[in-house]
Amino acid sequence: MRVYLDDERQTPDGWVRAYWPDEVIALLETGEVTHVSLDHDLGDDARGTGYDVVLWIEEAVATKGFAPPIISVHSANSSAREKMLAGIQSIASIKLRLK
Repeated sequence: MRVYLDDERQTPDGWVRAYWPDEVIALLETGEVTHVSLDHDLGDDARGTGYDVVLWIEEAVATKGFAPPIISVHSANSSAREKMLAGIQSIASIKLRLK
C-alpha cells in the first residue's frame, strides 16, 4: 500500500489518502505500507505534521525493529522539508547499525 499524507493536494492514482499523522501511523502499524509520501503542514499543528510520522518511524525502527517503507517528502515548506529529510537519513543510519 502507498500512503499519501496531505491536506490539500490531489492524491495520486494508486495511493491511499491520509489527512493526519495518526491515520498514517495506524496504516504503518498494519505492516502493509510500502511507500509513504509526506506533506509537513496539514492545517492544524495541534493534530500533527508530516514530521510526526518521520519521528514515529524513527522510533519504531530503533526500538521495535520496524521495517520502514520508502519515504518521500512533497512538502513546499523548505525548512520543514529539510528537517524531515534529516529524519529520513537518521532512519537509514539506524537501519544500517541494526544490521
